Order: sequence, then structure tokens, then C-alpha cells
Amino acid sequence: MRIRPAAPGDLPALQEIERAAGAPFRDLGMPEVADDAPPALDTLERHRRAHRCWVAVEDGREDRPVAYLIAEPVDGALHVEQVSVHPAAARRGVGRALLARAADRARADGLTALTLTTFAEVPWNAPYYARLGFRTLSEAELTPGLRRIRAEEAAHGLDRWPRVCMRAAVPPAGRGGAELPERRPDAQVPPGPEPGSGQDYRRQVR
Repeated sequence: MRIRPAAPGDLPALQEIERAAGAPFRDLGMPEVADDAPPALDTLERHRRAHRCWVAVEDGREDRPVAYLIAEPVDGALHVEQVSVHPAAARRGVGRALLARAADRARADGLTALTLTTFAEVPWNAPYYARLGFRTLSEAELTPGLRRIRAEEAAHGLDRWPRVCMRAAVPPAGRGGAELPERRPDAQVPPGPEPGSGQDYRRQVR
């Protein structure tokens, strides 16, 4: 699996990935999440032009994305707006690799953490990110930008299901490397797709 910056021609495929990654939410009684529209092409293009949109493509095959991540700076951290993996590419560490690339970008930009918002009780959402070293933030720890994002999510109807903000520290260069913490050997891989929680105030981070 290879991670690369998104190209203009990738963007329609990212919408397809988003639709496919949303489908499992229907089985959890969350049809509104499953049916939520993917990010608009102009939104994806904005992130691509800012060099904060990455895709995963399979080695030795057509250079077509099977997963993607978009992010933007929020209050001194790089906020993961969406990370979605097509179910056909799930459980291969693709989401983790995309998050590691985002951590590289955060470090290069002098940002100290990755943040995201996600569903607390969906197995491939908050529990997945906790296994990768993210921790849930208390209400008192939320920055103004995160509070704004949560308010937008609530207005979008996502507070029908419990949601949380999470944070993972990004060590400086030479102090911990580029990758997120390894999954513990005894950690159970959560059932369902990898990851994606419907976030860009939609599903994230699936």
C-alpha cells in the first residue's frame, strides 16, 4: 500500500470511497449517517490545493485510491476532518498509514498533535483511535476551534449518537519518529471497517 498526495482526477473516487465506507453504519441503526452525502468536490479540491489531502493506493495495481484523509490546522493541531477506507481495503492498516502521513505533515508544520471528532460507541471509531494512541478530551480540554466543530456537528444532527473529541500528540522530529504508536500485541482489532467515523461533521472519522 502506498500513500501519496491526492491528484485532481482522484476526487470523484474519494466520493465513492466515502459512500462505501458509510454503508456499515446502516447495520448499527444509523441510516442518516450511512446516507449522508460525501464531501463536495470543491471541498476536496480546497484540501488538495492546501496539500492536506492524501490517498492510499494499492501497490502493483491501477493507481486508484482505496482510502483518503483530509485535514486542516485547528488551534495548533492538525485536525483530521475525514479519514475513510473502502471496505474492500479494510483491516490492512490503511487508516493507520494515512494518519501517520498526517502526523508527518503536522510535524513539518510545527503542529504538536492530531485531533479528530468521532462516534464514541462505534467499534471502528473511538475504540479504533484509542488503540492508535488517541485519547478522549474532556469538555474542559476542548479548544475554541474544537468547540466550534462540535457545535457544527450538533447542528448537523450528529449528536443523536454520542460523539467525542480525541487527540494524539505528535513528537518533534528525532523524538519518536513519524508514526503513531504501534497497536499493542494483545489489542483486539475492532469488528467492522477500518476506520472512519464520519467526521468532517458528517461521519468521521470512519
